Amino acid sequence: MTDTPTRQRRLSLARVRTLPSWSLLAAGTLAGGLLGGAYGLLTPETYTATSYVVAVPTPKSDANSALGFAQAYGRVATQLAVLAEAQDRAGVPVRTLRESVRAATSPDAPMVAVTATSSRPALASDMANAVSRALTRQANAAKDSTHVQLVQFSRAVRPTEPTSASPVVTSLVGASAGGLLCGLALLVRPRRTGRDEGPAPAASVPGPATAGAAAAVAVAKGKR
Repeated sequence: MTDTPTRQRRLSLARVRTLPSWSLLAAGTLAGGLLGGAYGLLTPETYTATSYVVAVPTPKSDANSALGFAQAYGRVATQLAVLAEAQDRAGVPVRTLRESVRAATSPDAPMVAVTATSSRPALASDMANAVSRALTRQANAAKDSTHVQLVQFSRAVRPTEPTSASPVVTSLVGASAGGLLCGLALLVRPRRTGRDEGPAPAASVPGPATAGAAAAVAVAKGKR
């Protein structure tokens, strides 16, 4: 007679429970490594290029004003007015620039870093340079009122190596994550009970009465 599907599932679960703990850790590590490697192979490489502009005070201003305006220009760099002017020079729409370009400033130096990321190294440098040039032009159009001039400090060059993680790195990260998750699962799993415990102690049976006890019973009957 063949086993029912429910019985077969129970037998399969019972076999899994009997496996040693290290086998679960090995399976999780292997699965995580394979998934991480697949992610690294399927994800396209990304390249990053950065252009720098610096705020310079005019004779009617000072260094503190230049530092303050640099912070303001860092927030303006990714706004629609700047990106709309940069889209023609970069050759991409405003939406692509908004998703790919980031600006950062320093609290100690009046400098703005414009960073662009793309799957094509030439496009990454073109977008960074286009945004920094548009920002410089708009900032210098108002230098008579701000008394601060924005100057290009360093152009973005075409990157030669990707900044995204390689398949080897993603495989190692996936293997570490898989092993860690399986280790946590082993720690929180319920303890085995019932049949896995030792046999229950046998019930004690009273032994036969001794001769002293029989004599005591006879004396008690005689006194009656």
